[in-house]
Amino acid sequence: MIKRTKRRLSKSFLLVCFFLLSLSLSGCSFGAIRHLDAVNDPKTTLIVGLDDTFVPMGFREKNGQIVGFDVDLAKATAKKLGQKIAFQAIDWNMKETELRNGTIDLIWNGYTKTPEREKQVAFSQSYLNNRQVLVTLKKNHIRSFADMKDKKLGLQNGSSGQTLFEQQPRVLKNIVAGKTAVLYDNFNTAFLDLQAGRTQGVLGDSIYAGYYIRQQKDPSAYQITTGGFSGETFAIGMRKQDTKLKQRLDQALDELRRDGTIARLSQKWFKQDLTVNP
Repeated sequence: MIKRTKRRLSKSFLLVCFFLLSLSLSGCSFGAIRHLDAVNDPKTTLIVGLDDTFVPMGFREKNGQIVGFDVDLAKATAKKLGQKIAFQAIDWNMKETELRNGTIDLIWNGYTKTPEREKQVAFSQSYLNNRQVLVTLKKNHIRSFADMKDKKLGLQNGSSGQTLFEQQPRVLKNIVAGKTAVLYDNFNTAFLDLQAGRTQGVLGDSIYAGYYIRQQKDPSAYQITTGGFSGETFAIGMRKQDTKLKQRLDQALDELRRDGTIARLSQKWFKQDLTVNP
């Protein structure tokens, strides 16, 4: 009798466990479905993750307001979508993790489209042209990547420049001191070290480099060298399952390109039209 009771309890326990597990799995599934619906609901505010020091794409002014090319473009896109948008400062090195965890809905801050990143995120259509360039001080007489031999290089941790630096070592990595680079949380700090002489070059986005130099008291003191890295483009990153959101973003970006909005914003922030034309 006792053995039968134990067997019944054991079976009941297993059934309860199975039921709870089913509820748990169903809850996860329903949660994902609700989330997919939410990002396409006009009542839902889309959260944009950005490095709020990345001039001129998305950065904070002295009053704390976030401004920049991508901020303006995001706001224009939000109008096309009929949906609110908000900006969340994140650790740029953790951007894909933040997206995957649902802390943010979009990575939109001079985010370069690369094959490596395409394995983790879905990209919108490209909207802006960019390339990696070497920024130096003219007084150091560095006119080519070869001139960086045994000199210290700085770059931002988690940037596309870091990826190219590691993937194509013959272009620059094998030339610089120690075959390594000094990593920074943001480009602002990297440029301060360049000015102080702690490094002799900074590898970064041409868009950022041009804007930063134009803000200096003596822009002529700087040298921009193109080197051997090929051109790249900026796009919006999102979760791969957010397919409807991607379609809506692509349509909005296409309309903003055709009506000249992206070109006008490019002239405003970069003094030239860097729009990607299909």
